[in-house]
Amino acid sequence: MIEVRNLAFSYRSKPVLRDVSFVVSPGEVVSIVGASGVGKTTLLRILATLCVPESGMVKMDGTDAFRRPLRYRRQIGYLPENPAMYPDMTVKEYLRYRASLKGEPSKRVRRRTNEAAEMCQVSDLMRVPIRNLSAGLRKRVALADALLLRPRVLLLDDFLAGLDRSMRQAAGDILSTAAAFSSVIVTGHELDDFARWTSRFLV
Repeated sequence: MIEVRNLAFSYRSKPVLRDVSFVVSPGEVVSIVGASGVGKTTLLRILATLCVPESGMVKMDGTDAFRRPLRYRRQIGYLPENPAMYPDMTVKEYLRYRASLKGEPSKRVRRRTNEAAEMCQVSDLMRVPIRNLSAGLRKRVALADALLLRPRVLLLDDFLAGLDRSMRQAAGDILSTAAAFSSVIVTGHELDDFARWTSRFLV
């Protein structure tokens, strides 16, 4: 469970978030929606500990995100809107490198990589260089990266942007699978798609 209480954040004294509070339970897929510029990305960056709020609290199963950041981050999977990737690596090389970078013991890297690739339906692309993948397939690989350690909380920013209809359907199936072990928080504008596979909306 992730608990957010009374978050506030400003950019150059311009308030973006004020008194934001909510709880997401295990197994929930929650969509955060709103107009562009209202702070959805900022909120996810705070939940990923990439931004520090002016005030408020973020906890996961009692672990304070900003007092025990290393322990907290170990349990977070985060997919930004435009993930940075290594185009010269194959999918397998990239996922194994990322698993090692996240601190996964070497004896488990192969298993974690294969599990995430299968979940995100990219197992048949493991030998393909990332530069040769379409934007939609790159997003699937980036999602596999976010799922490598089976995080307790999965944060997905503008998750469906740039995906065609078939890719969106596949994305919904992947999130339903991820909800078996994660609390999932997604942002975006595709309300019709979100309504099919999210538990509730936060506006």
